[in-house]
Amino acid sequence: MNPPRILVVEHEEDCPPAWLGEWLVDAGATLDVRRPYADGPLPADLTEHDGLVVLGGSMGADDDAEHRWLTDTKGLLREAVASDVPTLGICLGHQLLASALGGRVEPNPRGQQLDLYDIGWTEAAAADTLFHELVGSARGVQWNDDIVVEPPAGAVVLARAATGEIQALRFGRCAWGVQWHPELGASVLRPWADSDRDRAAQRGIDIDAMVQRVDEATEELQSTWRPLGSGFARVAGEKIR
Repeated sequence: MNPPRILVVEHEEDCPPAWLGEWLVDAGATLDVRRPYADGPLPADLTEHDGLVVLGGSMGADDDAEHRWLTDTKGLLREAVASDVPTLGICLGHQLLASALGGRVEPNPRGQQLDLYDIGWTEAAAADTLFHELVGSARGVQWNDDIVVEPPAGAVVLARAATGEIQALRFGRCAWGVQWHPELGASVLRPWADSDRDRAAQRGIDIDAMVQRVDEATEELQSTWRPLGSGFARVAGEKIR
């Protein structure tokens, strides 16, 4: 059997596939990483791919005018859901999925989410194809301003934060979005901290201490979220059987 070929859409150089890319390859997948911000074109459709991963980025889900590839990304996401191509959206990717399918993304009225957050699994997650093995005590890195405030029709909520914000959704049969960053650790976060330091200080957040907490949790985070990468590779592989 050929390994699943997964299209990865990267929106910014400092938000790479990181650990997730390693986990997918370790699980037997091959990656086709596209960087449209650097004039790397996106494919016209998903006929050559068995899965789709859309990463995070600092832009908003509806900032198509400033970042024109977002429109094409949303088109691929709609195709993926309609054609049952396994899909995983992370942070911005999660928000793009919701926006593409008719949901609503807005700034979090409680302000920026910035730290290690407990994942508040719902009952639906225990029966979910991708997440059922992950349900239990878990933390994830959240670094976002926007959230999905209104899921598209038919989306299933798989996790919520303690304060109620949606943390994970399933769209259709095999498309998932997560608001947290399972793919990264402190090495990716440090440049983000440098660019967000002043705004965090205004909110009374010690951003360096936050990055240190993530660094100290590296082993925990990798062991918690590696099964997400291997599980997604498995689901993508089942598509080509």
